[in-house]
Amino acid sequence: MASYLEQLMLRLATGAGNLPDEQRTRHAQFLRDCQHDDGGFGGREGGSDLYYTSFALRGLAILGELHGPVAEAAGSYLRSQLTAQTTMLDFVSLIYSGRLLETLTEVRVFADSRADWPRQAAALLETFRAADGGYAKSSGANAGSTYHTFLFLLCQQLLDVSPVEPERLQAFATGRQRVDGGFAETTAGQQSGTNPTAAAIGTLRILDCLTSPASGRAANFLLGMQTDEGGLRANTRIPIADLLSTFTGLQTLSDLGIADRLEAAQIDQFVTSLERPDGGFHAALWDDATDVEYTFYGLGTLALLASTA
Repeated sequence: MASYLEQLMLRLATGAGNLPDEQRTRHAQFLRDCQHDDGGFGGREGGSDLYYTSFALRGLAILGELHGPVAEAAGSYLRSQLTAQTTMLDFVSLIYSGRLLETLTEVRVFADSRADWPRQAAALLETFRAADGGYAKSSGANAGSTYHTFLFLLCQQLLDVSPVEPERLQAFATGRQRVDGGFAETTAGQQSGTNPTAAAIGTLRILDCLTSPASGRAANFLLGMQTDEGGLRANTRIPIADLLSTFTGLQTLSDLGIADRLEAAQIDQFVTSLERPDGGFHAALWDDATDVEYTFYGLGTLALLASTA
């Protein structure tokens, strides 16, 4: 069975294929222009970064443009990072980017790695297991992160390893749901958010233990996050919509089969208002810059809209 990310990427690629050729072309060129001489991609400042490289490669992939010299150069950059000291987020980005290249191209990032490297990588991930059963940003933590737990489960799927103590993971995720139906990022936090809710629902879907009551309450919460701008906001304390929350909220509601309950035309209008005529997307109406991460979210949102139209 295809992994969560593989299913998502297929859905996004299918939807992006329905976008106008001119729109696809200029955003693909924007992403290519963001590639550095070492083959990696960066954020708004500084050099190449594994996190942003992952988003650039995902954006090119859904546009059908991850191939040739761009892919080969990216593979060289990823191989140069195999022995580097990285954060856990960068480590997961490295694994995902390498697997993406292996799936879509002839580039083999891990070809010279030890045969048991997936098992070693999985063991390393397990050192970030928190006392409450989830996974944390750093090792030795008492409380896990809803986002990092989802991220680590995605990585385990890419490594083709089964979740460790799935019952504890299920209890961790379900315990983050709040009275408004949304999920919080931390155990102590009472504020539900669009992105933690998307991560928790994704976690429960991967574990195949998402119940109708939990999904129904979460869906109602997410539906309430759409603003007059058309996009979705991060939480009820933030009045302004953003592309990240819009993408994750729409993706989750699409997973739950009820994305049609959102105002799709308003979402489309919001996303296109953040689109640059020369390629790239802003994060929100207040943003005056573009980067590969929000360009992926913009393309991903348009692709989801196109796939559900």
